[in-house]
Amino acid sequence: MPLFDLPLDELREYRSASTAPEDFDAFWSGTLAEAREHDLDARFEPVDTGLSTVRVLDVTFAGFGGHPVKGWLTLPAGAEAPLPLVVQFIGYGGGRGLPHEHLLWASTGRAHFVMDTRGQGSAWGGGGDTADPVGGAPAYPGFMTRGIDAPENYYYRRVFTDAVRAVEAARSHPLTDAARTAVLGSSQGGGITLAVGGLVPDLAAVAPDVPFLCDFPRAATLTDRHPYREIGLHLRTHRGRTGDALRTLSYFDGVHFAARGSTPALFSTGLEDQTCPPSTVFAAFNAWTHDDKAIEVYDFNDHEGGGPFQEAAQLRWMRSYI
Repeated sequence: MPLFDLPLDELREYRSASTAPEDFDAFWSGTLAEAREHDLDARFEPVDTGLSTVRVLDVTFAGFGGHPVKGWLTLPAGAEAPLPLVVQFIGYGGGRGLPHEHLLWASTGRAHFVMDTRGQGSAWGGGGDTADPVGGAPAYPGFMTRGIDAPENYYYRRVFTDAVRAVEAARSHPLTDAARTAVLGSSQGGGITLAVGGLVPDLAAVAPDVPFLCDFPRAATLTDRHPYREIGLHLRTHRGRTGDALRTLSYFDGVHFAARGSTPALFSTGLEDQTCPPSTVFAAFNAWTHDDKAIEVYDFNDHEGGGPFQEAAQLRWMRSYI
């Protein structure tokens, strides 16, 4: 697929037309306060994986609504002192999978926590183990329009809350160093990373890779690929509700979380990416408020972005922070 979005020089200056709701911060502070009324109840159970270089713990903690959320905590074998911590979020449709799918960051001598995504984990990888017990209004198949009738009902309110609680759960383990915590993820995981970067003020670094869930007004009209296309297909049936849907989505737009980012950040984008168009990624990158930020641009790549090359870039970059 040839280039279809703005030229690179315009991307570097692009700003989203999306505006944050006036009660954006109050909405999220209230949501997190409500979640913290439930005991975090983080439990870490050893798992026999057959792996000799790492130790794996099966984690359960209380996320949004006190609902149980799963994760894996992977530690280098023999770790005895608190380690720098990397918390990772998963792409659309995937789940936490199996422990041996997540060995990169523990292999660097860091603790690694991967969060299961509620209601997902049935499209690729090793699957997921976390249900979403909350219903919602009629939605197009997928996750993008579940609860889109109102911000308090929207699916990603639960997911982003789970993600903040995941950081808290991972930090509660005695072998993780809360002061040296980074968060990262690709695609949907990158969008969740942006949300956590805007909601957790004391992170050491964030690395959203080809992030999803950014600049909804542009994304929903620029690309016909899923998952963004779910929004248009929903509104094709629910005529006249575009304004209401965009209002809901504005509470979950990575651009507005980026405007509250207070830590160093490494982004990435592919200029042929029609799943998460580069202008939507640059919208979040350009809104990121911390001065220490960089973006890797992959000229001829679609949504795979840099793939292992981006992982290598993250490995080099992360050394300066944790």
